[in-house]
Amino acid sequence: MTTPIQPRQLLQQMFYSAIEAAQSAHCIPPYLPEVPKGRLVVIGAGKASAAMAQAVEDNWPGQLSGLVVTRYGYGVPCKRIEIVEAAHPVPDAAGLAAAARIRDLIGDLDADDTVLCLISGGGSALLALPLAGITLEDKQAVSRALLKSGASISEMNCVRRHLSAIKGGRLAATCHPAKVVTLLISDVPGDNPCDIASGPTVGDATTCADALAIVRRYGIELPPHVREVLESGAGESIKPNDPLLARTETHMIATPQMALEAAAKVAAAHGYTAHILGDSIEGEAADVGKVMAGMAVQVARHAQPFKAPCILLSGGETTVTVSGSGRGGRNVEFLLSLGVALEGKPGIHALAGDTDGVDGQEEIAGAYLSPHSLQRAWDMGIRPKDSLDNNDGHGFFSALGDSIITGPTLTNVNDFRAILITGETA
Repeated sequence: MTTPIQPRQLLQQMFYSAIEAAQSAHCIPPYLPEVPKGRLVVIGAGKASAAMAQAVEDNWPGQLSGLVVTRYGYGVPCKRIEIVEAAHPVPDAAGLAAAARIRDLIGDLDADDTVLCLISGGGSALLALPLAGITLEDKQAVSRALLKSGASISEMNCVRRHLSAIKGGRLAATCHPAKVVTLLISDVPGDNPCDIASGPTVGDATTCADALAIVRRYGIELPPHVREVLESGAGESIKPNDPLLARTETHMIATPQMALEAAAKVAAAHGYTAHILGDSIEGEAADVGKVMAGMAVQVARHAQPFKAPCILLSGGETTVTVSGSGRGGRNVEFLLSLGVALEGKPGIHALAGDTDGVDGQEEIAGAYLSPHSLQRAWDMGIRPKDSLDNNDGHGFFSALGDSIITGPTLTNVNDFRAILITGETA
């Protein structure tokens, strides 16, 4: 017989198990390369890169050196690999300097050397080295505009690649003729290596014209000299068949699907069947919340397509087009939209959070929703629909005391959404 567990406790256990499944200590060792004749140089960027570097040091039998850049607060102690912290999601001078140093570090390698590149989500902002003629201030302005535009992560990174001196395969090209082994922790829908940290070590099939089309689609204002980089083709990235990438190999070591499967095992241990609806769901967070609410109600009312009690799991990366004065955050926006659509229906609980511990630009991973959340808010004088319209999910759940705060998780496999349907009717 399984031990009874409270809905919030169960959902939090599932969330933490998803995070644990993507920890570098588990994922790195099976993918380490052979010891090279020459040097092993470790480079990398992302919210998980420092933890990845530590796992390399703990398991590497020979000499190594290197430098990785991670988000402020995500550094961990390393003895031989230097860890630099910088800003995310909007780049800063520390990220610019670190990216330049990484490029310098790999500028004089030979064919006997191996570069081990550790890449995870967040690397786009952390590897902030723009093309000649583009300033850090330009990059910051474009980043802010992209984040508010409602563009998908794939679209945002397409633009970023074509304004960068280091992304879109350029980092690997600089390593030539050394061998390049890239280990990826995916935080993007579909696990496309080109979209993880904007693909610094993989060929890019998109073009400057594609980037321009995205800019026009979302009405993003670019400084004239930045637009000229795209219009002239000066920002063209390294293509997949380029000879400079001939000695590269790429390994996906942790993905959203792996994290969801780990969470499903926790559910099963407590007697619940978890159904994974998808690991790459995109779209406006509020819209996804409405759709998921409809699915949960169908399960509760009609036992279709699944019979309660059960849990609906999903991952991916939704977007929030910020139009109000709230703080955004795609997981809390999803959750608040879900709650508004459910209207307090009994027996449905949910948790949504970003596995890196940061939802949007807040040091809050996400939140928990119960059937009583809306009534509690009304009792406090908070109108849930107004909070949603104002993109203020963080304010809503913080007021209820239902924010989920993990601190730096040292990994990132995108968003986690779990909806528990107990089958209770009152």
